[in-house]
Amino acid sequence: QVQLVESGGGLVQAGGSLRLSCAASGSIVSLGTMGWYRQAPGKERDLVAVISSSGGTRNYADSVKGRFTISRDNGKKSVYLQMNSLEPEDTAVYYCYAEIKRGYIGNYIGYWGQGTQVTVSS
Repeated sequence: QVQLVESGGGLVQAGGSLRLSCAASGSIVSLGTMGWYRQAPGKERDLVAVISSSGGTRNYADSVKGRFTISRDNGKKSVYLQMNSLEPEDTAVYYCYAEIKRGYIGNYIGYWGQGTQVTVSS
């Protein structure tokens, strides 16, 4: 059993900041790419940011570049999203994603967290 548990969402005024956290637990041999996605009402789930297993490569959606920073702590099996200069357009449910290897034989499989609501008021 593998779980991804997000925390840190909430309500914030435009221009404010929030920090999302996601911790993986369970039978995990190796963590691969991790990332954050978001889904606004009536829209598809979109990529926000991803980070490689070593943390050396990070990619961001154009809409969040310069405002959001993704990081990870492999010792804590966690990924973080620091969100600054938040805008009402950032309002969405934010989902953690992780590629996880549960055995020494086999491939990485993608897992999702349950989501955390971020609401930015104008």
